[in-house]
This record gives sequence, C-alpha cells and structure tokens, in this order.
Amino acid sequence: MKKAKVRRIERIEHYLVRIIQQPGADQGHPWPVRLLLFTLKCFSYLFRAVVATRLFFYRVGICRSFPLGCQVISVGNITAGGTGKTPVVEIFARELQKSGRKVAILSRGYRKKEAPWYQRMFRETIEPPRIVSDGKRLLLDSEMGGDEPYMLASNLPGVVVLVDKNRVKSGRYAVKHFHCDTLILDDGFQYLKLKHHHEITLVDKQNPFGNTYLLPRGVLREPIQNIKRADFLFITKSDGNSEELRAQLRELNPRAEVIECCHQPRFLRNVYSREELPLSWLQGRKVTTLSGIAVPQSFENSLRTMGAHVIYCERYADHHRYAAQEIIDALNKSADLHAEALITTEKDAVRFPRLETTPIPVFYLRVDIQILKGAENFHEAVEHICFGKKSRQESES
Repeated sequence: MKKAKVRRIERIEHYLVRIIQQPGADQGHPWPVRLLLFTLKCFSYLFRAVVATRLFFYRVGICRSFPLGCQVISVGNITAGGTGKTPVVEIFARELQKSGRKVAILSRGYRKKEAPWYQRMFRETIEPPRIVSDGKRLLLDSEMGGDEPYMLASNLPGVVVLVDKNRVKSGRYAVKHFHCDTLILDDGFQYLKLKHHHEITLVDKQNPFGNTYLLPRGVLREPIQNIKRADFLFITKSDGNSEELRAQLRELNPRAEVIECCHQPRFLRNVYSREELPLSWLQGRKVTTLSGIAVPQSFENSLRTMGAHVIYCERYADHHRYAAQEIIDALNKSADLHAEALITTEKDAVRFPRLETTPIPVFYLRVDIQILKGAENFHEAVEHICFGKKSRQESES
C-alpha cells in the first residue's frame, strides 16, 4: 500500500515536471492546470526575490563565507538536476588525486536516510558529518550516504567522501581528520557559506535553462544572469556544435572560459556479477530500461544510438528508493517481452536491492566524461583550472 502511494505521488511529480518545463504561454491546458501554472509563476517571482536578497546579504557581508585555508573547487549548476554533474565531479577528483592532492568530496547527500526529527531535535552534541568513504574503505551504503556520494566513493579509492548539509563543518572535518588539501564541493554553485576558489558551472546543452522561469514554475535555481559568477563553464551533453549556446554564455559571462564535453558510454557492467561487456553487445539486442533519474530520455536515447532495440522503459522519480519487488516486477515484465537484458544507469544501480537470481541479466551503463572543445583532455583542463597551468594550445597562441 505504501509503495502504491509512492508511485501515485511520483506519477503526479512526473506530470508536474512535464508541464512546468513547457515553454511559452500557459494556454492550451484545462483551467485548473492554468490556475496551477499561474500560482507557480507567482511563487517563482517570490523565489527570485528571496534569491536576490540572499545574494545581496552575502555581497555586503551580512552573511559570511568561511575560508578553510585549502583549495575549494565548486562544481554546480544554475538549474535543478540533470546536467550530468556526478561524472564531472568524479573525473576532477581522480585527476587531482593523480596530481598528488589529498582530495575530499563534500556532498549534501540528497535524499539520504535521516534520523527521526525528534531524535535530531534533542541531540545534545553536534554530529560529525557522515563518512561515506575514509579513502580506504566504504563505510556507508547509498541509503545512509546518498546515491551520488556512494557512487563517487565506490569509483574513487583514496578519495574521502563526506556528507552533511553544513559543508563548512564537513570541510573542516576533512582538513582536520583526513589532512585533505583539496575540497570538491558537489553541487556548490548556490552554497555560498563556504568560500570557493574556483567556480565551475555546468550547463546542459540539451536543455540549458529550461523555460527561463525560476523554481517552481521552471527549473532555474537562480536568474540566468547570475552565471556571471562562474570562473569556468562546462557545456555538458554536447555534440561539439554549440556555437549559439557558447555565444549566449559569453554574453552572460565574458570572463569565464568555456569547455565543451560529452558523456561518453564506456561499457556495460552486470549489477550483480560485475561482469563487463563491450558496448557492441547492444547492437540489435532487444532490451528494456529502468531508471529513476532527472532526465531519463537522454539515457534511453543513448542506448538507441548504440544500436539497442529499446522495447520498454520503466521510469521512476529521481532518487527513487527501489524495493526488491519493483525490480522483480520489472525483470518479469522484461522476460515476458523476450528482452535480452534490463539496462539501468549507474546511479540507479547503487539503489538496487540484492537479488539471488534474475530471469534475464541486469546491466548498468558506465559513462565517463570526454572533452570536445576548450582543452586537449581532462587532465589538461584540471591542471589549468586548479593549478593555473595553461594548455599547450593557449601557450602556443
């Protein structure tokens, strides 16, 4: 009964997300929907005022940004969800670690499991941040640490991953207890309480600014012009042909460097056996998909581009916590449709419950970031952004 209620709420959420992202006027909808959109638009203007007031308070010093005496790199975005931030954070952490840095990733841990409110209210001491990884071993699962922090910790041995809403606190903890000299602030564009040395902002080529409204009528967290705070702009999910978007970004922020990158699928990995298959295995195969991410269409279309015949797609809300029965139902439906595999995303795979047997194999698509324009490779980009070393292309020009 509880799961059925969750599914109803998620279907309503999917519907609302779809209608609020539609561009243009609100005509063409029934009057209750038009009334809802008008109400959301009013709240959007109110939200804009709150954002502007908050930024003003930080600018004049009423609210304070705390420095921590080490390099802090913020990776964030101006829109809510779906820009492909986690792979960018991962590759930054990996390249910084290769350069000899002691790296910690600071995450809010969106939709991690919290203690009951009454326990949090009557705590007598300030709790330390949750340690998803101490750099040597995984200490929390995705339920307690959050999906992205757990995924990052799994893929980055040697990198500390901490979770706390107060990232000044978790940053101090990383410096004091793990002697970290470089902090990566995951989803940090709006987190101004911690002083940033480098502001990296991601813009999704496929949907840069939504319908240009702020939340809750659109997907913007801040007005578009606030992108002027960014030091570096990463156009993600690019096809290498983004001149119009690049020109728009340069008009909004003339000083920021612009780097184009794409999410490059690498291989398929079995969720349970860890067996790896090349992407060529997908060619001509009948597959189904299951996902609970912000932009499932991008994932599904990438499988089609690689030659897979996607016969059914099961979608849940972003960060959906899967029950074993939901996975079993999806697998049985896939088997009934004579699919050869069920494909999911890596972010979803960390939320899958353990199953002893499955009627068909379950794979997740492993994705990395590939630079298309603005740097020769990601190592060069990290060296330039974090250590001020110019790329060969810039040095020669």
